[in-house]
Amino acid sequence: MGGAGILRICQNPGNMTAVNKPHDNIAGRHQVNASAGLMAGARFSPSPHCDARPAGMAIDLLVIHGISLPPGEFGGTWIERLFLGTLPLDAHPYFRQIANPRVSAHLLIRRNGERLQFVPFTQRAWHAGASSFEGRTACNDFSIGVELEGADRVAYTDAQYAELVQVSRALMAAYPGITAARIVGHSDIAPGRKTDPGPAFDWPRLRAQLA
Repeated sequence: MGGAGILRICQNPGNMTAVNKPHDNIAGRHQVNASAGLMAGARFSPSPHCDARPAGMAIDLLVIHGISLPPGEFGGTWIERLFLGTLPLDAHPYFRQIANPRVSAHLLIRRNGERLQFVPFTQRAWHAGASSFEGRTACNDFSIGVELEGADRVAYTDAQYAELVQVSRALMAAYPGITAARIVGHSDIAPGRKTDPGPAFDWPRLRAQLA
């Protein structure tokens, strides 16, 4: 499928502003519009790096990632441009090492707690790669991917934890197959290949706030 076709799939049908309907999950400023697959309060920038989930596939896994571009550096628009397919390879030597990757995530939570959405939850973002969970492969098919701006050994911020808790609660309400036990790290579904969100991520803190 060409880029234009993929982009059409990944955009919010109709218009780009999510209008919540009475039957949608109510979660305050994190309300999930179930029909559009968008979350209130998140700036939506549609990524071309996504496609349709398999027909009838239930969403029942939440995958937490960590990302920084260049590695260990925070701020700027590089992560967003990576997911949008517009990362300039000549802007930093590291970018040439990851030339033209076709990756995305549903959500990005920046260091200050700002939320960006790149793919509707109803669509398949390309975040997990080769992966498996409880014997099921191809985790992109049935998961939602949330990226935290950070690095494996750099503490994530209070603002990110506060936002992630609210995001997780809203997604668990909108997609009941996602339970606290089915919130995992990228390293859990791709061990040996991926390490994020890394040892700096405080799993007990997240679990306690979701209890």
